[in-house]
Amino acid sequence: MKLLLMTDTHVPRRARLLPEQLLAAVDAADVVFHAGDWVDEATLDLLLARSRQLVAVHGNNDGPALRARLPEVARAELAGVRFAVVHETGEARGRAERCERQFPDTDVLVFGHSHIPWDTTTAGGLRLLNPGSPTDRRRQPDCTYMTATAQGGALTDVVLHRLPQRVSGKG
Repeated sequence: MKLLLMTDTHVPRRARLLPEQLLAAVDAADVVFHAGDWVDEATLDLLLARSRQLVAVHGNNDGPALRARLPEVARAELAGVRFAVVHETGEARGRAERCERQFPDTDVLVFGHSHIPWDTTTAGGLRLLNPGSPTDRRRQPDCTYMTATAQGGALTDVVLHRLPQRVSGKG
């Protein structure tokens, strides 16, 4: 099962549109994860229309309309892997222990908020994945998203994809 992980799209504030490379990855994925900070409902509607399955949450920059349509925490079991999605996990210090306590019945936690790609596994075996942002790199070298494969109860082939730099003023 092919997975696509994204977060912090911030359309139209950080970009007018999602990058074409990301949209092609949406079309190729069996399941798309979005860990919040959509900002506009049009992006949610676009991903609902293009995704075979969407597992998504709202973020701190999402207004009442998006919060009414999306949960704070989403869960899915795919190919024997238990996923949870949340926007914020708090500061990096203590994240592993905090997330293990909050998500004891989870194999993979997809999160966002920081725009900093993150891929670690806690002492208890919880995989923590933050795909960064495909539209707002902040202090990171590139805008990013992740892909992975879920099969036979395992998550494999986790890849951080770096997007080409946008020309200033272009989406």
